Amino acid sequence: MLELAASLYESSLSSESWRAAEGVLQTDSRLGNALKLSLRAKSNDRKGISLSFATGGFREIRALAEGKLSLAWVNPSVCLTMAYRGKGPFPKRLPLRTIAVFPSYDVMGFAVHESTGVTSLTQIKKERFPLKLSTRLVTQNALKENSTMFTVAAVMRAAGFTFGDIRKWGGEIHLAPRPSDPARRATIESGTVNAIFDEGIKSWAGTALDHGFNFLPVEGAVLKRLGAMGYRPAVMPKSRFHGMAEDITTIDFSGWPMIVRADMPDNVAYAICEAIDKRKEFIPTDNYKPLDIAQLCANDEEAPYDVPLHPGAERFYRKRGHLK
Repeated sequence: MLELAASLYESSLSSESWRAAEGVLQTDSRLGNALKLSLRAKSNDRKGISLSFATGGFREIRALAEGKLSLAWVNPSVCLTMAYRGKGPFPKRLPLRTIAVFPSYDVMGFAVHESTGVTSLTQIKKERFPLKLSTRLVTQNALKENSTMFTVAAVMRAAGFTFGDIRKWGGEIHLAPRPSDPARRATIESGTVNAIFDEGIKSWAGTALDHGFNFLPVEGAVLKRLGAMGYRPAVMPKSRFHGMAEDITTIDFSGWPMIVRADMPDNVAYAICEAIDKRKEFIPTDNYKPLDIAQLCANDEEAPYDVPLHPGAERFYRKRGHLK
Protein backbone atom coordinates (compact mmCIF):
# COMPACT_ATOMS: atom_id res chain seq x y z
CA MET A 1 0.00 0.00 0.00
CA LEU A 2 2.89 2.37 0.72
CA GLU A 3 4.35 1.63 -2.72
CA LEU A 4 0.98 2.34 -4.28
CA ALA A 5 0.55 5.56 -2.31
CA ALA A 6 4.06 6.75 -3.20
CA SER A 7 3.43 6.21 -6.88
CA LEU A 8 -0.01 7.84 -6.77
CA TYR A 9 1.69 10.97 -5.48
CA GLU A 10 3.67 11.16 -8.73
CA SER A 11 0.84 10.16 -11.09
CA SER A 12 -1.15 12.23 -13.59
CA LEU A 13 -2.79 13.88 -10.55
CA SER A 14 0.51 15.71 -10.01
CA SER A 15 2.53 18.43 -11.71
CA GLU A 16 6.07 19.74 -11.45
CA SER A 17 7.03 23.27 -10.52
CA TRP A 18 10.10 25.19 -9.37
CA ARG A 19 10.29 26.22 -5.74
CA ALA A 20 10.94 29.92 -6.03
CA ALA A 21 13.21 30.48 -3.00
CA GLU A 22 15.62 27.59 -3.58
CA GLY A 23 15.16 27.14 -7.32
CA VAL A 24 14.51 23.43 -6.81
CA LEU A 25 12.20 21.28 -8.94
CA GLN A 26 9.32 19.95 -6.85
CA THR A 27 6.22 17.82 -7.31
CA ASP A 28 2.84 19.34 -6.51
CA SER A 29 0.04 16.82 -6.08
CA ARG A 30 -3.68 17.13 -5.55
CA LEU A 31 -3.20 14.40 -2.96
CA GLY A 32 -1.52 16.78 -0.53
CA ASN A 33 1.72 15.88 1.23
CA ALA A 34 0.84 13.96 4.40
CA LEU A 35 0.78 10.15 4.58
CA LYS A 36 -0.85 8.41 7.56
CA LEU A 37 -2.16 5.18 6.08
CA SER A 38 -4.05 7.61 3.87
CA LEU A 39 -3.45 10.44 1.46
CA ARG A 40 -5.40 13.50 2.55
CA ALA A 41 -6.00 16.69 0.58
CA LYS A 42 -5.59 20.06 2.28
CA SER A 43 -8.88 21.05 3.88
CA ASN A 44 -8.89 24.44 2.16
CA ASP A 45 -8.25 22.99 -1.30
CA ARG A 46 -11.56 22.06 -2.89
CA LYS A 47 -9.76 20.51 -5.85
CA GLY A 48 -7.73 18.25 -3.61
CA ILE A 49 -8.14 14.49 -3.46
CA SER A 50 -7.98 12.40 -0.28
CA LEU A 51 -7.45 8.66 -0.42
CA SER A 52 -7.57 6.07 2.36
CA PHE A 53 -6.64 2.42 2.04
CA ALA A 54 -7.45 -0.85 3.82
CA THR A 55 -7.14 -4.58 3.33
CA GLY A 56 -9.59 -7.13 4.69
CA GLY A 57 -12.98 -8.58 3.90
CA PHE A 58 -16.67 -7.96 4.48
CA ARG A 59 -16.18 -5.18 7.04
CA GLU A 60 -13.84 -3.21 4.77
CA ILE A 61 -16.18 -3.66 1.81
CA ARG A 62 -19.02 -2.12 3.83
CA ALA A 63 -16.76 0.73 4.98
CA LEU A 64 -15.81 1.41 1.38
CA ALA A 65 -19.45 1.47 0.25
CA GLU A 66 -20.25 3.90 3.08
CA GLY A 67 -17.52 6.28 1.95
CA LYS A 68 -15.27 5.67 4.97
CA LEU A 69 -12.51 4.31 2.71
CA SER A 70 -11.37 5.18 -0.80
CA LEU A 71 -9.89 1.83 -1.74
CA ALA A 72 -9.96 -1.70 -0.32
CA TRP A 73 -7.95 -4.77 -1.19
CA VAL A 74 -9.91 -7.93 -0.36
CA ASN A 75 -9.81 -11.69 -0.82
CA PRO A 76 -11.31 -13.61 -2.54
CA SER A 77 -13.07 -12.11 -5.55
CA VAL A 78 -16.41 -13.67 -4.61
CA CYS A 79 -16.61 -11.28 -1.62
CA LEU A 80 -16.89 -8.40 -4.06
CA THR A 81 -19.36 -10.32 -6.23
CA MET A 82 -21.73 -10.89 -3.32
CA ALA A 83 -21.50 -7.24 -2.26
CA TYR A 84 -22.20 -6.01 -5.80
CA ARG A 85 -25.21 -8.33 -6.15
CA GLY A 86 -26.55 -7.94 -2.61
CA LYS A 87 -26.10 -11.61 -1.75
CA GLY A 88 -24.71 -13.58 1.17
CA PRO A 89 -23.78 -11.24 4.06
CA PHE A 90 -24.85 -8.16 2.09
CA PRO A 91 -28.61 -7.42 2.32
CA LYS A 92 -28.48 -4.86 -0.50
CA ARG A 93 -26.40 -4.13 -3.59
CA LEU A 94 -23.37 -1.95 -2.96
CA PRO A 95 -22.05 0.63 -5.48
CA LEU A 96 -18.63 -0.90 -6.08
CA ARG A 97 -16.27 -1.33 -9.02
CA THR A 98 -13.08 -3.26 -9.76
CA ILE A 99 -9.74 -1.52 -10.21
CA ALA A 100 -7.52 -4.59 -10.53
CA VAL A 101 -7.52 -8.24 -9.51
CA PHE A 102 -4.19 -9.55 -8.28
CA PRO A 103 -3.45 -13.22 -9.01
CA SER A 104 -4.07 -15.82 -6.32
CA TYR A 105 -5.22 -19.32 -7.25
CA ASP A 106 -7.32 -21.01 -4.59
CA VAL A 107 -10.37 -23.22 -4.19
CA MET A 108 -12.37 -24.42 -1.22
CA GLY A 109 -11.41 -27.92 -0.10
CA PHE A 110 -13.65 -30.41 1.70
CA ALA A 111 -11.51 -33.42 2.53
CA VAL A 112 -12.47 -36.53 4.50
CA HIS A 113 -10.41 -39.58 5.38
CA GLU A 114 -11.05 -42.69 3.32
CA SER A 115 -11.75 -44.64 6.52
CA THR A 116 -15.00 -42.69 7.01
CA GLY A 117 -16.58 -44.08 3.87
CA VAL A 118 -18.00 -40.61 3.18
CA THR A 119 -18.12 -39.76 -0.52
CA SER A 120 -20.40 -36.71 -0.61
CA LEU A 121 -21.28 -33.69 1.49
CA THR A 122 -24.95 -34.64 1.67
CA GLN A 123 -24.01 -38.07 3.04
CA ILE A 124 -22.67 -36.37 6.17
CA LYS A 125 -26.16 -35.10 6.99
CA LYS A 126 -27.89 -38.30 5.90
CA GLU A 127 -25.75 -40.48 8.18
CA ARG A 128 -25.29 -37.84 10.90
CA PHE A 129 -21.60 -38.59 10.69
CA PRO A 130 -19.55 -37.48 13.76
CA LEU A 131 -16.68 -35.81 11.92
CA LYS A 132 -13.48 -34.86 13.69
CA LEU A 133 -13.16 -31.66 11.68
CA SER A 134 -10.19 -29.34 11.28
CA THR A 135 -11.24 -25.84 10.26
CA ARG A 136 -10.68 -22.21 11.26
CA LEU A 137 -12.26 -20.02 13.93
CA VAL A 138 -15.87 -21.02 14.68
CA THR A 139 -17.51 -18.05 16.38
CA GLN A 140 -20.68 -16.16 15.50
CA ASN A 141 -18.62 -13.17 14.39
CA ALA A 142 -16.26 -15.28 12.25
CA LEU A 143 -19.16 -17.08 10.58
CA LYS A 144 -20.63 -13.69 9.62
CA GLU A 145 -17.54 -11.59 8.88
CA ASN A 146 -14.70 -13.94 7.89
CA SER A 147 -14.88 -14.83 4.20
CA THR A 148 -13.42 -18.30 4.74
CA MET A 149 -15.69 -19.32 7.59
CA PHE A 150 -18.74 -17.72 5.97
CA THR A 151 -18.06 -19.87 2.90
CA VAL A 152 -17.44 -23.08 4.85
CA ALA A 153 -20.68 -22.55 6.77
CA ALA A 154 -22.56 -21.71 3.56
CA VAL A 155 -21.45 -24.95 1.90
CA MET A 156 -22.36 -26.99 4.96
CA ARG A 157 -25.73 -25.28 5.21
CA ALA A 158 -26.41 -25.98 1.52
CA ALA A 159 -25.62 -29.64 2.25
CA GLY A 160 -28.04 -29.64 5.19
CA PHE A 161 -25.89 -29.46 8.34
CA THR A 162 -24.03 -27.06 10.63
CA PHE A 163 -21.11 -27.02 13.07
CA GLY A 164 -23.67 -27.45 15.84
CA ASP A 165 -24.95 -30.61 14.16
CA ILE A 166 -21.44 -32.08 14.02
CA ARG A 167 -21.02 -31.57 17.76
CA LYS A 168 -24.54 -32.89 18.44
CA TRP A 169 -23.75 -36.05 16.48
CA GLY A 170 -20.69 -36.68 18.67
CA GLY A 171 -18.09 -35.06 16.42
CA GLU A 172 -15.31 -32.63 17.26
CA ILE A 173 -14.12 -29.28 15.92
CA HIS A 174 -10.35 -28.74 15.82
CA LEU A 175 -9.27 -25.15 15.14
CA ALA A 176 -6.30 -24.02 13.07
CA PRO A 177 -5.54 -20.27 12.95
CA ARG A 178 -4.45 -20.51 9.32
CA PRO A 179 -4.52 -23.21 6.59
CA SER A 180 -0.81 -23.98 6.84
CA ASP A 181 -0.59 -24.01 10.64
CA PRO A 182 1.74 -26.75 11.98
CA ALA A 183 -1.03 -27.85 14.36
CA ARG A 184 -3.14 -28.87 11.38
CA ARG A 185 -0.35 -30.94 9.88
CA ALA A 186 0.15 -32.62 13.25
CA THR A 187 -3.54 -33.56 13.57
CA ILE A 188 -3.55 -34.95 10.02
CA GLU A 189 -0.42 -37.01 10.56
CA SER A 190 -1.54 -38.32 13.94
CA GLY A 191 -5.05 -39.23 12.79
CA THR A 192 -6.63 -36.86 15.32
CA VAL A 193 -8.89 -35.45 12.58
CA ASN A 194 -10.71 -37.20 9.77
CA ALA A 195 -11.94 -34.11 7.90
CA ILE A 196 -10.58 -30.71 6.81
CA PHE A 197 -12.80 -27.91 5.49
CA ASP A 198 -10.79 -24.84 4.45
CA GLU A 199 -9.25 -22.72 1.71
CA GLY A 200 -5.50 -22.11 1.24
CA ILE A 201 -5.59 -25.41 -0.57
CA LYS A 202 -1.95 -25.28 -1.72
CA SER A 203 -0.74 -25.35 1.88
CA TRP A 204 -2.47 -28.51 3.15
CA ALA A 205 -3.95 -30.57 0.31
CA GLY A 206 -0.72 -32.47 -0.33
CA THR A 207 -0.38 -33.52 3.30
CA ALA A 208 -4.01 -34.63 3.41
CA LEU A 209 -3.71 -36.68 0.20
CA ASP A 210 -0.52 -38.32 1.47
CA HIS A 211 -2.39 -39.47 4.59
CA GLY A 212 -5.45 -41.09 3.04
CA PHE A 213 -7.83 -38.14 2.64
CA ASN A 214 -10.13 -37.72 -0.35
CA PHE A 215 -11.77 -34.51 -1.52
CA LEU A 216 -15.55 -34.34 -1.71
CA PRO A 217 -17.15 -32.71 -4.76
CA VAL A 218 -19.34 -29.64 -4.43
CA GLU A 219 -22.03 -30.46 -6.96
CA GLY A 220 -25.73 -30.76 -7.71
CA ALA A 221 -28.16 -28.80 -5.57
CA VAL A 222 -25.36 -27.69 -3.22
CA LEU A 223 -23.42 -26.09 -6.07
CA LYS A 224 -26.60 -24.53 -7.47
CA ARG A 225 -27.39 -22.82 -4.15
CA LEU A 226 -23.87 -21.46 -3.88
CA GLY A 227 -23.92 -20.30 -7.50
CA ALA A 228 -27.04 -18.25 -6.75
CA MET A 229 -25.00 -16.40 -4.10
CA GLY A 230 -22.21 -15.57 -6.54
CA TYR A 231 -19.72 -18.43 -6.11
CA ARG A 232 -18.09 -19.66 -9.30
CA PRO A 233 -17.69 -23.40 -9.86
CA ALA A 234 -14.08 -24.50 -10.05
CA VAL A 235 -12.13 -27.68 -10.61
CA MET A 236 -9.48 -29.07 -8.32
CA PRO A 237 -7.42 -30.84 -11.01
CA LYS A 238 -5.57 -34.07 -10.37
CA SER A 239 -2.75 -32.68 -12.53
CA ARG A 240 -2.09 -29.98 -9.94
CA PHE A 241 -2.49 -32.11 -6.80
CA HIS A 242 -0.40 -35.29 -6.74
CA GLY A 243 -2.31 -38.25 -5.35
CA MET A 244 -5.78 -37.30 -6.59
CA ALA A 245 -7.52 -40.02 -8.55
CA GLU A 246 -9.75 -37.65 -10.52
CA ASP A 247 -10.62 -33.99 -10.98
CA ILE A 248 -12.99 -32.69 -8.28
CA THR A 249 -15.65 -30.02 -8.74
CA THR A 250 -15.68 -27.39 -6.00
CA ILE A 251 -16.06 -23.61 -5.67
CA ASP A 252 -13.55 -20.93 -6.54
CA PHE A 253 -11.76 -18.89 -3.86
CA SER A 254 -9.25 -17.06 -6.05
CA GLY A 255 -8.24 -13.47 -6.57
CA TRP A 256 -7.31 -10.37 -4.58
CA PRO A 257 -9.47 -7.60 -6.10
CA MET A 258 -8.61 -3.97 -5.46
CA ILE A 259 -11.93 -2.14 -5.32
CA VAL A 260 -13.38 1.36 -5.16
CA ARG A 261 -16.78 3.04 -5.10
CA ALA A 262 -18.54 3.44 -8.43
CA ASP A 263 -18.56 7.23 -8.02
CA MET A 264 -14.78 7.61 -7.75
CA PRO A 265 -13.68 10.20 -10.37
CA ASP A 266 -12.40 8.52 -13.52
CA ASN A 267 -9.05 10.30 -13.41
CA VAL A 268 -8.38 9.07 -9.86
CA ALA A 269 -9.16 5.47 -10.79
CA TYR A 270 -6.90 5.87 -13.82
CA ALA A 271 -4.12 7.23 -11.60
CA ILE A 272 -4.40 4.25 -9.25
CA CYS A 273 -3.73 1.96 -12.20
CA GLU A 274 -0.79 4.16 -13.18
CA ALA A 275 0.57 3.80 -9.66
CA ILE A 276 0.29 0.00 -9.74
CA ASP A 277 2.13 -0.02 -13.05
CA LYS A 278 4.90 2.23 -11.67
CA ARG A 279 5.47 0.02 -8.64
CA LYS A 280 4.86 -3.38 -10.24
CA GLU A 281 8.45 -4.51 -9.65
CA PHE A 282 8.03 -4.02 -5.90
CA ILE A 283 4.59 -5.59 -5.43
CA PRO A 284 4.72 -9.28 -4.42
CA THR A 285 2.26 -11.75 -5.92
CA ASP A 286 0.70 -14.93 -4.61
CA ASN A 287 1.77 -16.86 -7.70
CA TYR A 288 5.41 -15.85 -7.12
CA LYS A 289 5.78 -14.39 -10.61
CA PRO A 290 6.60 -10.84 -11.64
CA LEU A 291 3.40 -8.80 -11.59
CA ASP A 292 1.84 -8.77 -15.06
CA ILE A 293 -0.36 -5.69 -15.51
CA ALA A 294 -2.32 -7.44 -18.27
CA GLN A 295 -3.39 -10.13 -15.80
CA LEU A 296 -4.99 -7.58 -13.47
CA CYS A 297 -7.89 -7.26 -15.92
CA ALA A 298 -7.66 -10.68 -17.59
CA ASN A 299 -10.47 -12.36 -15.62
CA ASP A 300 -8.56 -15.64 -15.66
CA GLU A 301 -8.28 -18.59 -13.27
CA GLU A 302 -5.97 -16.76 -10.87
CA ALA A 303 -7.64 -13.34 -11.09
CA PRO A 304 -11.40 -13.76 -11.61
CA TYR A 305 -13.96 -10.99 -11.29
CA ASP A 306 -17.70 -10.59 -11.91
CA VAL A 307 -17.96 -6.89 -11.01
CA PRO A 308 -17.34 -4.33 -13.79
CA LEU A 309 -14.09 -2.45 -14.04
CA HIS A 310 -14.28 1.18 -13.01
CA PRO A 311 -14.41 3.28 -16.22
CA GLY A 312 -11.14 4.98 -15.29
CA ALA A 313 -9.42 1.61 -14.83
CA GLU A 314 -10.95 0.31 -18.05
CA ARG A 315 -9.60 3.35 -19.92
CA PHE A 316 -6.11 2.65 -18.54
CA TYR A 317 -6.13 -1.03 -19.58
CA ARG A 318 -7.49 -0.24 -23.04
CA LYS A 319 -4.89 2.48 -23.57
CA ARG A 320 -2.15 0.01 -22.66
CA GLY A 321 -3.60 -2.62 -25.01
CA HIS A 322 -4.64 -5.08 -22.31
CA LEU A 323 -8.36 -4.94 -23.18
CA LYS A 324 -9.81 -5.33 -26.64
